[in-house]
Amino acid sequence: MYEKLLKSLKFYGSDEDDICALFLGVVNPDILEKVVIAPWWEPEIFDAYGGKHKLLNNPERSTVKVWEVSSGNGSFTYIKTGIGAAVLADVVLALGITRCREILFIGSAGSLDNNIRIGDIVIPEYSICGDGTSRYLKDGRLSENDSFGEKSFPDKEGYKKLVSAAEKHCSENNVKLHIGRNFSVDTILAQFPFLGEIQEMGCNVIEMETAAAFRAAEIAGLSLTALFSVSDNIIQNKSLVSGRTEEENNYRKTTRRIIFPRVIESYFFG
Repeated sequence: MYEKLLKSLKFYGSDEDDICALFLGVVNPDILEKVVIAPWWEPEIFDAYGGKHKLLNNPERSTVKVWEVSSGNGSFTYIKTGIGAAVLADVVLALGITRCREILFIGSAGSLDNNIRIGDIVIPEYSICGDGTSRYLKDGRLSENDSFGEKSFPDKEGYKKLVSAAEKHCSENNVKLHIGRNFSVDTILAQFPFLGEIQEMGCNVIEMETAAAFRAAEIAGLSLTALFSVSDNIIQNKSLVSGRTEEENNYRKTTRRIIFPRVIESYFFG
């Protein structure tokens, strides 16, 4: 499938340098083997990376922002992709022609479970497709590629390694870690009438990108896993729209700021 994608780009006049320039905003050598991708967060929100990140591209000329982040353990590329399955999947597919081999997705998810509270951390064991982008990530006729309701999975070995790293740091800091059964949706506002149906599928969290991201990474031959911060609990009337308390939002910001970089370091560098 990936070879077919690259051949079609070349057929229509684009090469690998064009792909990097458009979808990553940098030249190929700027991308390291280890990459964090985030729909919205920037590295400066994490305590451990303050002053340790260098912007590599001009965001006025690109739809994404790319940094190189340095820590005491090593360096990795950090990419802010923008929100939604389509833009994030394009970044993952573009990473397949770079030195990148290992990707950690970090982002927000909503809880569909009373036991998963705002500020908790979730690792999805799979994501159910509720997006349209995944239709384009199957090798078949487009009119026959309906992916709705299908599961996609993180890299198996990466998943085990991520769970181990997260268990250590969550336990040490009294932060709850959950295993997620995720639903990837295309819309925030229009999801509400269907939340009951989504829960009937067995899902305990919901977000927008990882069903397509897992598929894109598999196509491109990359390891991709995901780490969520719970931003809201819809079934408790604490949605992105309303209902969250200042205490809950502060707890979430604290766990994200402190725990996420520690998990990233352990995941990438041991």
